[in-house]
Amino acid sequence: MTNPNPVSGSPDKEPATESQAAQNAVGNTDRAATTATAPKRPEERPRPTLGRLFLDNLWAANTVTVTVLAVGLALLVGAVLIIVSDPEVLATYSYITARPADALNSSWTAVSEAYANLFKGAIFDPQASGFTAALSPISETLTYTAPLAFTGLSVALAFRGGLFNIGSQGQATIGVILAAVAGFALPLPPVLHLLVALIAGAAGGALWGFIPGILKARTGAHEVITTIMLNYVAVYFLSWIIVQNGVQNPNRSDAISKPVESSAQLPRLLGDNLRVHSGILLAVLVTWFIAWLLNRSTIGFELRAVGDNPDAARTAGISVTKTYVLVMVISGLLAGLGGSNMVLGSTADALTPLVIAQIGFDGILVALLGRVKPWGVLLAALLFGALQAGGNRMQSYSGISLELVTVLQALIVIFIAAPALVKAIFQLRAARAARLQTSLAKGW
Repeated sequence: MTNPNPVSGSPDKEPATESQAAQNAVGNTDRAATTATAPKRPEERPRPTLGRLFLDNLWAANTVTVTVLAVGLALLVGAVLIIVSDPEVLATYSYITARPADALNSSWTAVSEAYANLFKGAIFDPQASGFTAALSPISETLTYTAPLAFTGLSVALAFRGGLFNIGSQGQATIGVILAAVAGFALPLPPVLHLLVALIAGAAGGALWGFIPGILKARTGAHEVITTIMLNYVAVYFLSWIIVQNGVQNPNRSDAISKPVESSAQLPRLLGDNLRVHSGILLAVLVTWFIAWLLNRSTIGFELRAVGDNPDAARTAGISVTKTYVLVMVISGLLAGLGGSNMVLGSTADALTPLVIAQIGFDGILVALLGRVKPWGVLLAALLFGALQAGGNRMQSYSGISLELVTVLQALIVIFIAAPALVKAIFQLRAARAARLQTSLAKGW
C-alpha cells in the first residue's frame, strides 16, 4: 500500500509538495533564529572587567557596605534626635505649613552645626591657628582610642575562643590598680619603671581573667556570671584601696591616690601640650600580635577550633580546659593593659573611684562593631574614640548633650548587629562570588 504523504527529500520517494516545502523552510528559519538568540555557553561569555566587578560588589551585602550604611543610618537617626531635642527648632514646626523654609533651615543649621563640631573635635578644625590647635582633635581621638583598643581586643579574643568575657571592666580595674601602685611606690629608673608598671597592670588583668577561666574549665561555671561578679569585687576593691595608708595622697582628704611618677608615664608623641601618648603605638603592635596569634600560630588554631566546636576539638586531641584558661588569661592581660593606659598615659595620673570610666563595657561594643577581628576592633576603637573626642566639643559649642553621643554609639552597634535590617532598608543584593568579593566581602 502506497504512503499518501511521502517524506520529502528521500531519493527513493516522490518529491515534496509545495506545502511541505514551505513548512520545511519555515522550520529551518525558526531553528536558525533560535540558534542565533540562544545564550552563549559560560566558556564563551566575556570575562567581566575589574571595574565591573567593583560596581557589582559595591551595592552588595558585604561587611564594608553594611558597616558604612549602618553608620549613616545612625547619623540620620541622630539628626532626628538633635532636631527634636532643640526647643527653638521644634517651635518652627508649629507653623511649618505657613513657612516651611523656617523649619527646614533651622533643622539644617542645628544638625550641620552639631556634626561639624563633632568633626572638628575629632579629626581637624580648619579654623585652628597653630600646630598645637590643629593637631589637638586627632590627639584627643587617639588618646581615647588606646584603652578601648585593648579592652575591645580582650572581648574579641574571648569571643573567638567561644567565651563571653563580660569581665573586661573588672580586669581593667585590677590592672589600673597594680599599674598605679607600681608607678608611685617603686623607685626605679625611667624606662625600667614604665616596663614594670605595664607588666604589673597586665599581670593584674591576667590574674582577674584566670579566675573565671579556671572556674569554667574545672567546674563548668558560666563565665558571664563569674565575670560580672568579679567586676563588682574589682570596683569595691578600688574604692577601698584608694583610702588606705600608703596609697591615698596625704595632701588630699578625698579619695585619690598618690600621683604616678613621671618615670612610669608613657611618653607623649607630640609634645607636652598634646595628650596623645605612645600607648596608641603599643595598641597597634598588640593588635598585630593578636592577629598573628589567631591566624598564624598553633595556639590560635586551637583557640578557634575550641570556639567553633569544643566537642570536635576535644575529639581531635585539643585540651578544651587548657584552652579556656589560656583564653581568659590572655583576655584579662589585654584588659589590664587597657586599664594601665588610663593611669600611665595622659588620661589621669592617680587612682580615683572613676579612673577606669567605662572602657571595659565599651570594649564589648568595640568588639561587636569590629566583628571580633583584631584590625576591625582597632578601627572600631578609633571610631568610638572619635565620637568621644568630638562629642566633648559638640557639647561645649553646640549645646548638645554628651549622652547623644552614647546614643549614636548604641545605634551604630544596633545596626551593625542587625545586618538583615540594613539589607532590607537599602535593598542590598547578596554578595556575589566574584574575584573582588575576596577583598570586599571579608571587610577588615
